[in-house]
Amino acid sequence: MSFDLKTTIQTQVEQSKPEKKLNRLIDEIERLKQQLEQWQQAQHEIRAYSQKALMPAYRELYTTLYEQMQTLWNSLSSYDLSKSDTAQVEDKIQALARLLQGSRMLNQKQMDEVDKMHTYYQQASEYSQKKKPKKKIAESFDESENQGIEEDHYESEGWNSEQYQHAREQAKLKRQQDKQAQAEKLVSQSLKTVYLKIASMIHPDREPDESKKAAKTELLQRANEAYEQEDLFFLLKLQLEVEQSKTGSNKGLSTEQVKFYQQALEAQSQSLKKQIQELIDPLVWLDKAKIAVQKSKGQLNIMDLYKQIDADVSAVKQQLKTEKQRLMYMGKESGLEMLLKNGAL
Repeated sequence: MSFDLKTTIQTQVEQSKPEKKLNRLIDEIERLKQQLEQWQQAQHEIRAYSQKALMPAYRELYTTLYEQMQTLWNSLSSYDLSKSDTAQVEDKIQALARLLQGSRMLNQKQMDEVDKMHTYYQQASEYSQKKKPKKKIAESFDESENQGIEEDHYESEGWNSEQYQHAREQAKLKRQQDKQAQAEKLVSQSLKTVYLKIASMIHPDREPDESKKAAKTELLQRANEAYEQEDLFFLLKLQLEVEQSKTGSNKGLSTEQVKFYQQALEAQSQSLKKQIQELIDPLVWLDKAKIAVQKSKGQLNIMDLYKQIDADVSAVKQQLKTEKQRLMYMGKESGLEMLLKNGAL
């Protein structure tokens, strides 16, 4: 028996606004199901392409940053730096150690050096905070309240405007994730409700007519498979199919049915979007690219991601070129002084 949920809804001559919205949701779910299948098929090739294109560039970049950290550390004992210049150099070393810590792009020996450096500066910072006069701490707190808590917090962490914007995007993403979690809960509840209703209507053990048991067994098997796969959309279609088969009617949906289907379909849509996002997230490396993917609101296609990976590679290589040039200047006392003088360390 063939069945089309959208056709069933369209059997009424004039549709209400909720029913029109159902049609749009049905189209969206069909599109998302196709999109999910495409991403599932493409993810291996995308991951392989990303690894081949990005990994070498990232590894070289992190190695260069590690060499910067070591070069600057050596400069503290090799060059006669002023107190202010020394402070700048140490701030840069600490920032590099923080960036490199936990990286999987360095070998174990390099990571051990990074951990030592990070621990040293962390302890030095804690010691400095303990020595800070209480009066200055209070003054600093008062000033932060006057300037606005949120922005001052980011500035006190040394963030620039781009990092501040990134934090706002991450907060927005968190809200979206909470919404998706609520949708998942509704999908789970709807799955169980619809499945139990179908099972009670078509269970073969409740069918006295032996000639109909085989058909009901097949229907129950389809329902079981859909339930295991958490395919609420299919279960909703199957529910209407069973109800229409039982009543012999092809009438439109009641108001209560429309309301339930709308909630359930919206939840299924959110669940599919989350599944697609979970496939895409591991394939995107840079935070900037992740934000771009989020802004696409599910409209990102596979070729767009390949383009994004190429753009990421280009950005990493450009940064690598800049950091290598910076490293070259760091290796000489005159070059380091020039970097410090121009605030380009």
